[in-house]
Amino acid sequence: MLHTELILKSEKGLDAGFAAKLADAMSGFSSRILIEKNNKKVNAKSVMGILSLAVKKDEPVRFIIMGEDEQEALKALSSLAEGGFIS
Repeated sequence: MLHTELILKSEKGLDAGFAAKLADAMSGFSSRILIEKNNKKVNAKSVMGILSLAVKKDEPVRFIIMGEDEQEALKALSSLAEGGFIS
């Protein structure tokens, strides 16, 4: 199991466009990938789940990755962070 905490830097917060991009990127992995905010955990492969967290700019979220391709999933998540979505 891997986990990392990231802070959303998008001015719009975690909007539908970002949620779709994140869910699409994470859907390619067999690992279970969760996003946690304020003790609420949702599936990172679900756009509706991601949006339900209502993450605003500069709010931290925790990613929890469990499975056989967790290292690759973490790398993909890091690529999104480097793209300016989260840091």
